[in-house]
Amino acid sequence: MRRLIATAATVAAALALSACGTTEPAADDTDKASAEPTSITLTDATGAKVELDGPAKKVVGTEWNVVESLVTLGVDPVGVADVKGYKAWASGVPLKNEPKDIGTRGEPSMDTVAALAPDLIVATSDLPAPAVKQLREVAPVLTVTSADGKDQIGQMLKNLDLIAQATGTETKADEAKKSLDTKIAEGSKALADAGLGGAQFAFADGYVQSNQVSVRPYTGTSLLGAVNEKLGLKNAWKMEGDPAYGLASTDVEGLTSLGDVHFAYIGNKTDASSDPFGKELADNAVWKNLEFVKKGNVHRLDDGIWMFGGPASMEAYVDAVVAALTK
Repeated sequence: MRRLIATAATVAAALALSACGTTEPAADDTDKASAEPTSITLTDATGAKVELDGPAKKVVGTEWNVVESLVTLGVDPVGVADVKGYKAWASGVPLKNEPKDIGTRGEPSMDTVAALAPDLIVATSDLPAPAVKQLREVAPVLTVTSADGKDQIGQMLKNLDLIAQATGTETKADEAKKSLDTKIAEGSKALADAGLGGAQFAFADGYVQSNQVSVRPYTGTSLLGAVNEKLGLKNAWKMEGDPAYGLASTDVEGLTSLGDVHFAYIGNKTDASSDPFGKELADNAVWKNLEFVKKGNVHRLDDGIWMFGGPASMEAYVDAVVAALTK
């Protein structure tokens, strides 16, 4: 609501004019036009045109990285896929409200989303096309590319900018990008000052399935691999990752090729299967004889840093890596 503030002199003048039979319009047409929301037209990752009446306020996020971007931009999503999972794995960028859980990240509930009457639904290219088609019957859907092994950091920031344009929060996006640049520069300097510039570094996550330990290396084309490179670390993984996420697959024997490195991972206290390096492999002969294990260069980083997140998660990751390597 527009508040009109008038000085005593202005009020007096208006009364005088009224007494003479002269009236002034309540508001100029130009002022009215400027107060109206400006429509927004965007092209998303699928090439689809997304038209909005104005900056979206009621937004649903179907993937955790877009939810993180919304929180970073100061937009509290009304609906989030797998809220419990987000709070566990992306707690480094906590939700500031209590959004409605819309179902799983791969299969959101259309009825739940529709009941929220959102202005906008933000999805990623990982969401199946049939689900996106159904969501478009509910509200405009803005799809961003989930990951790009050719330029992970660039894609992450491009996604942030696109969501910012849809929500009218471009200034917040610029602040987030500048903050990340500063954090990486500070982290790189801290590692260099500690004599760790160019250190061999391997990040992985691991899971236990049917009593078998699976290891997932984050190669140089992963998002964390790209951040590590900017920190001045050398990615020790020699294998090739998948085109989108830069992830590979191996087992405990595959770790023998790493040699003398710093090895890091992120587990989660809410997921008993997420820390095989600290649990299931503790008595494994191959693991115990790895050079980095014998030297004590295994680093469990902080819980809650989403490995596929946005700038805020990457800032938390930089802090965790620098703290672990320089302690």
